[in-house]
Amino acid sequence: MYTKTNVMTIKILAFGITRDILGGSSLEMQIPGHTRVADLRATLYAQYPALQKLSTLAIALNTEYASDEELIGEKDEVVLIPPVSGG
Repeated sequence: MYTKTNVMTIKILAFGITRDILGGSSLEMQIPGHTRVADLRATLYAQYPALQKLSTLAIALNTEYASDEELIGEKDEVVLIPPVSGG
């Protein structure tokens, strides 16, 4: 169990199909401090298995695509970016 000092609440914005999977356009989630993007992705996949069926799922922090190794800060804007199709 995490102590209050090493847990942070983040807001995740969802677009496209990720909005449908999460059941809304945003989600608040408590995560441990020093959480990497890869850790968040794994947590989301565990809580929302349908996300794993997407061909790609990019995660952006503060309007920039994030690598799996980047740390998430409490003030960061976290955005789920589903696969994009065009026509």
